[in-house]
Amino acid sequence: MRAKGEPVAESRALGRAAVGALSEDLRLACMRISRRIRFESTDVIAPHQFSVLARLEDGPLTPRALADIEKVSAPSMTRTVACLADDGLVERHDDPQDGRRVLVELTEQGRTALTQTRRRRDKWMTERVAELTREEQDTLVAASGILGRIAAR
Repeated sequence: MRAKGEPVAESRALGRAAVGALSEDLRLACMRISRRIRFESTDVIAPHQFSVLARLEDGPLTPRALADIEKVSAPSMTRTVACLADDGLVERHDDPQDGRRVLVELTEQGRTALTQTRRRRDKWMTERVAELTREEQDTLVAASGILGRIAAR
C-alpha cells in the first residue's frame, strides 16, 4: 500500500483497481479544468483551432505534420486549416523546398488572436494556482510534466 503523501509514480504497490481509480480521477479532473477554462473565457477560437495556432507559433508546418502532432486525421486537419485561413488567422503557401507540399503559417492576425486567447485562458488557471501552497504548486510542477508525457502518447 502507498504511504500517505507518496507520489503514485513511486509506488509499485498500486493494484489494478487503484490505478483504474486514479485514472478516472485524473480524467475527470482534467475534463473539469478544461471545461472551466473554456467557460471562463469568451473565445471565438475553438480549442482544437487554438492548439493548431499554438503549434504554428514557432514556424510554418505542413498540414500533414500538424495532423500528426495533433493526432487527428489529415482530412480533419485540412478542414481546421481551411477554417483558420478563412478567418485570416493562417496562410497557406507552397513549400519553397518542395513545390508539391503546402506550408501553413500564422498571420499577424493569427499571432494576435493566439496571444489574446492564451491570456484569457491562462487568467483563470493562474489565479487558482496562485492560491495554492508552495508544496501544492511544486506537486503541480511535477504532475504537469507527467500529464504532458501521458498526452503525448
